Amino acid sequence: MVSAAVDLAPQELRTLVAVAEEGGFSAAAPRLGTTQSAVSHAVRGIERKLGAVLFERGRYGARTTPAGARTVAHARRVLRMLEILAGEARNAPEAAVTGPLRIAAFRSAALHLLPPVLGRLSARHPGIEATVTVVREIGAGTAGEVAEGRADLGIATFGTGAKTAPDLVGDVLLEEPYALVHPAGHPDPRSLPLVDWRENCSSYTREWWAAQDWIPSATVRAEDDGAVLSMVGSGLGMAIMPALSLTAAPPGTAVTDLGPHRPTRRVGYVTTPELAATAVVRALVRELRGSVKPQVDVV
Repeated sequence: MVSAAVDLAPQELRTLVAVAEEGGFSAAAPRLGTTQSAVSHAVRGIERKLGAVLFERGRYGARTTPAGARTVAHARRVLRMLEILAGEARNAPEAAVTGPLRIAAFRSAALHLLPPVLGRLSARHPGIEATVTVVREIGAGTAGEVAEGRADLGIATFGTGAKTAPDLVGDVLLEEPYALVHPAGHPDPRSLPLVDWRENCSSYTREWWAAQDWIPSATVRAEDDGAVLSMVGSGLGMAIMPALSLTAAPPGTAVTDLGPHRPTRRVGYVTTPELAATAVVRALVRELRGSVKPQVDVV
């Protein structure tokens, strides 16, 4: 027996997203221009249609269940495609590409990879309104923002041999080496304390990292790679960092090659299959593919 298709209206999808993002029915009501009771009634109707409980109700609001979190992610993605649909229908293939474009990127990509790419994109397509959200590349990271429907494209890191999440598509743009950064002129930089940050040394570097008996445990842990570089420049230690992070190494630091077996990190993009076919995402991908691999001088 084939189950009947569930027909949810766009407003019902907006209701789910609003409740999830605002944390409750009362909080979502002003955003939706309605009342708390109307929001509660609408959510109960959606849950009946889907045959699943989407929110845990409590005195402090509403929180998505696992089924609710999946549903809200799909709702965001459907609403985004509905938003794009009108523009795609109006514009002929040769017409100027216009509309919003949401990008999620980890910090060093937002600082050093995206600016020239977005500059070229804006010059070719001034009607594209790009926004960039900096996301820590921990856990779900930038790919999670895309999967959850909060971003159209994510600049992501890929481990060697890692596969793209099954519901996303993408490609590797560059492979950047790790290098040793240390106070300039230090006679023995490998003897210095290690300064590190949580996003560093992910699975694709851990094997190499563990085999280096000269690398101590981190003495100082910073919030991000920019803080690490500042500390190294102040003479507080050395760090092992990928090339994008070292694009603008501050004065007083030097970058040294780690040798032929140095670890590398793959950087690429991810998007959803449906967004990959849209004009705004295709335009961005073209510019990303034309980006130049960052160069870091090593000695």
